[in-house]
Amino acid sequence: MIVTVYVGDQFIRGAFLTADDPRPVTPRGDLAATEHSTVALFEAIAPSVVYIFTGNGDPRSGGAGSGFVWDRAGHVVTNHHVVANARNVAVRLDTGETVAARFVGSAPEYDLAVIRLTGTRTSLRPIPVGRSGTLKVGQSVFAIGNPFGLSRTLTSGIISALNRRLPTADNREVAGVIQTDAAINPGNSGGPLVDSAGLLIGVNTAIISGSGASAGIGFAVPVDVVNQIVPQLIKTGRVPRPGIGITVLPEELSARLGINGLIIAKVLPKSAAKKAGLRGVTGERIGDIIIEVNGQPIRTLAEFTDALRQVGVAGRANLTIQRDRARRNVLVDVIDIS
Repeated sequence: MIVTVYVGDQFIRGAFLTADDPRPVTPRGDLAATEHSTVALFEAIAPSVVYIFTGNGDPRSGGAGSGFVWDRAGHVVTNHHVVANARNVAVRLDTGETVAARFVGSAPEYDLAVIRLTGTRTSLRPIPVGRSGTLKVGQSVFAIGNPFGLSRTLTSGIISALNRRLPTADNREVAGVIQTDAAINPGNSGGPLVDSAGLLIGVNTAIISGSGASAGIGFAVPVDVVNQIVPQLIKTGRVPRPGIGITVLPEELSARLGINGLIIAKVLPKSAAKKAGLRGVTGERIGDIIIEVNGQPIRTLAEFTDALRQVGVAGRANLTIQRDRARRNVLVDVIDIS
C-alpha cells in the first residue's frame, strides 16, 4: 500500500506499509520545565531512600517499610512502628545491595527510630535536610518510598495543612504534623517527604483511609522534630521524656467543669513540681490549673508535653497557674521522667 508519511511538516510519498508494520513514531520534543525539575529531584533523592524489611530476611514475609540514609556512618531513619519488636532488620539500598542492620534506638512517642547498616560496599548518600517551621500550605511536596513493596516509587502532591496533631504511643501526640495529599500507602512508612528543592521536610508516618490505601490524607512527622530526636537516638539510643512530676485529670473532666487548662491531680513526692510548690487535688479542693507554659496557652496534655519538650530536660519552665481563682507564675525545673 502506498501512503504519504508526514515527518514534522515534511512528507515522503511512496512509502510502503502493511497492516502489521509498526506505526511511525512522532518525535516527542523536550520535557516541560516542571517535568525536568521532578526528574532531577527523583534522581538526586532516590539514592538516599532505602527499603526496610524485618523478620526472616525475606521481603515477602515479615514487616516492610521505607527509610532514608541520615549520615555516612550508615544510620538510617524510619518509623518506630516499622522496626518495633523486629528480630532482625535488613535494608535494600538504591543500588540493589541488601545489607543487615542493627537497631540503634527509637522514640515511640514520635514514631521515629534509627537503625545502622552493619556494612556496605556502596557509597552512602545522606538525604539533604530542610526545615518544616517555614512551610506553607499549597507548597509542592514529593514522597519516595516502597508502597506495597514497589520500590523507588515517587508520588507528588501539595501540603494540605500544617500543625496537625498525630496520636502516638503512651497517649502522646506529635505536634506540627504535615498533612499532604501526595499518595502514601502501606510501605511508605518511614520514607521521606521532600519539598521542591529536594530537601527533607518530614517522615511519612500515617494515613486516614477507610480502605487502608491512600485516600489523599497522609501525615508526616515534621523535620524540625526529626532533627531534634534523631541525634539523641544516635547518641544514647533513647530520648529523654521531659516532665515535672505530676499527673493530671482527664481533659474531658476539665471541659465538663468549664476549665480551660490542665488540672493537676497529684504532685509526686520529691519531684520538681513538689519543690516548686504546686498542688494537686486534696479532698474537695481542686488542684492547681496549668493555664500557660512560657506564655503558650495549654489546653491538653499533648500541648503541655510539647511545651516541656521545647524547654528541654534541665531547662526551666515558667508555668502560669490558677489557684483559688487567682493567677500566679511558678518556675519549675524540667526533669527526665522516663
